[in-house]
Amino acid sequence: MSESDTVDGRIDGLEWAAQRGMGALAEKMGLHFTEFTVERCVATMPVEGNTQPVGLMHGGAYVVLGESLGSMAANLHAGPDRLAVGVDINATHTRSATSGIVTGVCTPVHLGRSITVHEIVVSDDQGRRCSTIRITNMIKDR
Repeated sequence: MSESDTVDGRIDGLEWAAQRGMGALAEKMGLHFTEFTVERCVATMPVEGNTQPVGLMHGGAYVVLGESLGSMAANLHAGPDRLAVGVDINATHTRSATSGIVTGVCTPVHLGRSITVHEIVVSDDQGRRCSTIRITNMIKDR
């Protein structure tokens, strides 16, 4: 991104994410970014189309939402000449959404020069936590 793509010298994260794209899988699953900064990233995803055969949100869908948010956030932090790649992810599912949308909120636990760690909390329409995902990304030069 160029200096004209910044706000007060900072990258406009939503614009950056739109230019970069979120990847074919995230697009197929209906992810939509609503907030995107180094400090906080938010995205929504519909439950419909992302369920298990019994109608519950698929655990893997929660992880796709979490990894999409965490990896994109790590890359925004890394900057234009570096690349963040996932090296570890884990998830604990505590509730199952059955309809509506889920919202993932990604916040950094650690933002280092070579490693980032993010926590993503996924909640249902009623604000109840459904899954907690933690992702670690390694940052390297391109």
